[in-house]
Amino acid sequence: MVASKVVPTVNRYLKNIRFTTPGGEEIRFDNGDSPAKFDLLNAIFLPDKSIQKKQVGHIYGDGQDYQLHVNRSAIQWPPKFLQLSIRVIHYEGYADDIMDISCLPTPRSVCTESCLPGYHKSQGRSRISCCHYCVRCPEGEISNMTDMEICLKCPENQWSNDRRDVCIERTVVFLSHGEILGASLISIALLFCCVTAVILGIFIKYRDTAVVRANNQNLSFILLLSLILAFLCPLLFIGRPTEMSCLLRQVAFGNIFTVALSSLLAKTVTVVLAFRATKPDQKLMRWLTRHSSRSLLVICSFGEAVICALWLCLSPPFPDHDTQAEVGKMILQCNEGSVAAFYIVIGYMGGLAALCFIVASLARKLPDTFNEAQFITFSMAVFCSVWVAFIPAYLSAKGKYTVAFEVFAILASSAGLLGCIFIPKCYIILIRPDLNTKVKLITSRS
Repeated sequence: MVASKVVPTVNRYLKNIRFTTPGGEEIRFDNGDSPAKFDLLNAIFLPDKSIQKKQVGHIYGDGQDYQLHVNRSAIQWPPKFLQLSIRVIHYEGYADDIMDISCLPTPRSVCTESCLPGYHKSQGRSRISCCHYCVRCPEGEISNMTDMEICLKCPENQWSNDRRDVCIERTVVFLSHGEILGASLISIALLFCCVTAVILGIFIKYRDTAVVRANNQNLSFILLLSLILAFLCPLLFIGRPTEMSCLLRQVAFGNIFTVALSSLLAKTVTVVLAFRATKPDQKLMRWLTRHSSRSLLVICSFGEAVICALWLCLSPPFPDHDTQAEVGKMILQCNEGSVAAFYIVIGYMGGLAALCFIVASLARKLPDTFNEAQFITFSMAVFCSVWVAFIPAYLSAKGKYTVAFEVFAILASSAGLLGCIFIPKCYIILIRPDLNTKVKLITSRS
């Protein structure tokens, strides 16, 4: 586009003269200067490489006030500019409103095309404002308009879509009842719970037989009840985390397993003391045999209860979410509040299991008809192996698999205790009743 001055400046000593040309154009002089008028010319490049100039408007003014008049319909833009304009209006969705080519927007004077939504402008090393690069918005950020300078960060509960032009809701992740993994763990837990309840019923029915009475039937009942609760404990872990489930699940798990381990420790100590109280005059030893198991159970369980009470008072668990572990997902989980308290609870149980394993190992060679100490030793080996393997798996897992690993550890260790301690006794009670006699018990101990 070029402009040419068509009215020259005349004698500066002409003042306040006005006249009209034969063509009807008014010309006036003010203090010797005439008003300026410029024609706007449209340079058109013809196929033969010649240039044709066409007037499309003019600028008129007297030095103080200028007016611009443009006939847009007369302007002819190069084809490249028209193609860019057509692409832009089609993307921005108002192509149907353009009836003819004269209504197209004026092309922009830039050295690069517009940055579409999903991208933002970046100058890079260029110092020219009209030159830029179009850079794709990073994950979690969007640009929803053309030529945005920066990308907008999505809210915490949302994530960018693949085109990076809209924020969408994050995928919510937790170990739910409806998915295969959660449903499978619940089914296994309920199955073992029913099996344990059946075994408890068998022990109650045959509570007066030798195999049940041999090693403190009350402790056996307490252990079976604690295992039933242990198999129900995963129900607190599976499902959408709530304030109540987060408060209860680790505390319930810790106390239930502590009661179970305390019962096993008390049973082991009972076996050891029973063989030391064989002489009639050892009244003190017989008293210890009767009361030591009850005392051990109360003392050991009380220690874990105190730890859990302090945990809940000082830094209780609460529902939380994690948006960093997996891209585009929000993991619902329970924040343990105090990680140290969680590991103290686990460590306390580990100490009880180790102590029980040591005592049972020392007593495993005692002449016991029903091999109680040997079964306890093996069950503690299984229990400790499960939880030693759990720690690294728990720390390396992410999202719902962290919960799944803990639930699996609970089920596996509980099943180990149930199988090693009670299945052999059920075999004697139901399959070999000939071994379930007081005479057989006395003969083997003598």
